[in-house]
Amino acid sequence: MTVITAIGPRISGMARKLPTWPVYVLGLVPAGWLVYAALTNQLGIDPVRQLEHDLGLLSLRFLLASLCITPLLRFARINLMKFRKALGLLAVIYLTLHFLVWLLLDLQLRWGLIGAEIVKRPYLTVGFVAFLMLLPLAATSWQGAIRRLGVATWGRLHRLVYPAVILGGIHFVMQEKVWTTESLIYLALAVGLVATRLTWIRRW
Repeated sequence: MTVITAIGPRISGMARKLPTWPVYVLGLVPAGWLVYAALTNQLGIDPVRQLEHDLGLLSLRFLLASLCITPLLRFARINLMKFRKALGLLAVIYLTLHFLVWLLLDLQLRWGLIGAEIVKRPYLTVGFVAFLMLLPLAATSWQGAIRRLGVATWGRLHRLVYPAVILGGIHFVMQEKVWTTESLIYLALAVGLVATRLTWIRRW
């Protein structure tokens, strides 16, 4: 623990010198690869489904990464707070792409079917609710929104990330034909990170 505490400030010092734009650039590299893989028929026998899956999983990973920032600060004294917004926005970008692939390539804009599918299939309902929860967070991620809403209101609004990430984990588990260790690990991480964060909020 002492070693971690000693290393933390060094990492934090290096992080302070870095701009945030490389996080966006590197974060979008997987999207570029997926586009290339789709165009060159490298996504298997069901490329649309694979593309949906990979984009959704990337969204969940970035969302979980954004929720790891505070525990890293509290437990390891590693301050990466300046990158939290970038990770959160990348999560929303990938989730939007995930939804658009389903909307455009899978259901091909058959609006009646789209509504029916979301209502009929619980895993789609759960995923869509998580998507709707994250949209206002992305829309209010700029500094002007904090001034207009007020810090307290803005903070309460952005707590929607907690149910959203759990719903994202549940969506991942439910969409699997059989429960996999991977999907259960992601759900456990989501629940664990949210539970830890809510414990801190109550203490405040």
